[in-house]
Amino acid sequence: MRYALAMGLLLVWWGTARVGVADDKQGERLERSAEVITEIMRTPDKGIPPELINKAVCVGVIPSEKKGAIGVGATYGRGALVCRKGGNGPWGAPSMFTVSGLNVGVQLGGQTTDFVLLVMNARGAQTLLHDKAKIGADASAAGGPVGRSAQGATDVQLRAEILTYARTRGAFAGVSLDGQMFKQDTDSNEKLYGGPHTPEDILFKGDVAVPATGQELDTALTQYSPHGGEPFNP
Repeated sequence: MRYALAMGLLLVWWGTARVGVADDKQGERLERSAEVITEIMRTPDKGIPPELINKAVCVGVIPSEKKGAIGVGATYGRGALVCRKGGNGPWGAPSMFTVSGLNVGVQLGGQTTDFVLLVMNARGAQTLLHDKAKIGADASAAGGPVGRSAQGATDVQLRAEILTYARTRGAFAGVSLDGQMFKQDTDSNEKLYGGPHTPEDILFKGDVAVPATGQELDTALTQYSPHGGEPFNP
């Protein structure tokens, strides 16, 4: 009897510990995403043109993993997507996502790579709500321009629904993510929010509050782009 009770308590402790580890992972990813946005945008000559991030309805960040899970030869990344309420309002709660096929770090010659995605219009945002969406196929995409102004952007870049960037070893550039598979990470969202929520509820309806671990990312986005985007009703 005592053995069975001890085993039961051990299993409860193990389950609680596992949930704590998972929650820490979501929080760490959000904190790293905030750092990536801040570090990129504080160097305006080498960052994202302000008019582009002001036009974006959503911003996604895939921070490099400390253990080098993303980089040369890597094929999988985890990130967070944040959208403006109503498309042009304040930044809302994050929805976690995964991207498979991330083997583009070699283009910048780095071992670990951060990625940033700007979703430029309502159609691009709606596409990413699907169970799976292929960047460049289901939503038009292009490597984004870099610098203080987007005046030198090509027609392809200006028409793209998603603009994508990568940073490694201090270098930051627009990099094509065509062919990468974008998928909402429902398991991570459940761990982050303590229950099931659809990406639409999290990103567009405003039914889900920003978690404490997501406040830093919202603050960073608000600092560099407090309002803008394309209004829409999901």
